[in-house]
Amino acid sequence: MANANNGNWQTASRWARFLEPDCRVSLLPAWQGEACDALIALHARRSAPSIFEFASACPTLPLVTVLTGTDLYRDILDDDDAKRSLALSTRLVVLQEDGLRRLDPLLRGKTTVIYQSAPALPPIEASERSREVIMIGHLREEKCPQTFMQAAERVTAPGVAMIHVGGALEPELGKRAEATARRLPHYRWLGNLPHDQTRERLRRSLAMAIASRMEGGANVIIEAVTSGVPVLASDIPGNRGMLGDGYAGYFPPGDSAALARLIDRVAADDAFLALLRAQCAARAGLFAPERERAALRQLLDNLIFPDPAR
Repeated sequence: MANANNGNWQTASRWARFLEPDCRVSLLPAWQGEACDALIALHARRSAPSIFEFASACPTLPLVTVLTGTDLYRDILDDDDAKRSLALSTRLVVLQEDGLRRLDPLLRGKTTVIYQSAPALPPIEASERSREVIMIGHLREEKCPQTFMQAAERVTAPGVAMIHVGGALEPELGKRAEATARRLPHYRWLGNLPHDQTRERLRRSLAMAIASRMEGGANVIIEAVTSGVPVLASDIPGNRGMLGDGYAGYFPPGDSAALARLIDRVAADDAFLALLRAQCAARAGLFAPERERAALRQLLDNLIFPDPAR
């Protein structure tokens, strides 16, 4: 699982650390009959076989399903396996407020919002900050990396570098990134990097871009906000659920010209850059590790040790 080096792996690994002081936690690609007191499944559609088997074999034990962006904004609309996972789950978890609005009202009563978190990093001096705009995420269609590549062709601000970190899950997008890097000296695709190295590069960046078509609650937004780095985000429900409706750094999904204009503006307009940083800082409290830990532990405590007086 660690080899995936994606947002779901980061969530699973972090939640295991939060629970391990009082629980024995196993991180598995699938449930295959292992003895346990509860199952937490990430991704309603992809985890559907494990969810079905666990619900059948252990009908009295708690089953929690964490809904991803592809669950909320695609699969639960028309995928029967994803819909069945929702019905079988004892509790559902969404990773930002907009996720609740995507669920049938009958399901909202068993749904909890748990914002993900990242440790806050101390801000760096302005002199140490680079002129890099970074995009972090594997190259696959849902992340829309081609919008970032196309924006690189349109950016005019002097000295700005466009950096993409993430593996090519779709080979054609990897080829396109390589071709873009050959053509544009200020665009670089670095492939996969270790998480700590990626976050340090993020921390020193001018801004972070996220161009996704769908997101359930992007870890990279949290890591940017808690590093003091403003976000340039595609205007999709999952990103609004993280950054708020009044955020000034949105661009229409797939609109590379609009993203390029935002990049040029943060590179040239100190007041606009300060506004984005202030708006991100106002959201940082949502992404505190102690808040996420408390919400997760309360959810599990209520399921495993229910109060009979309720």
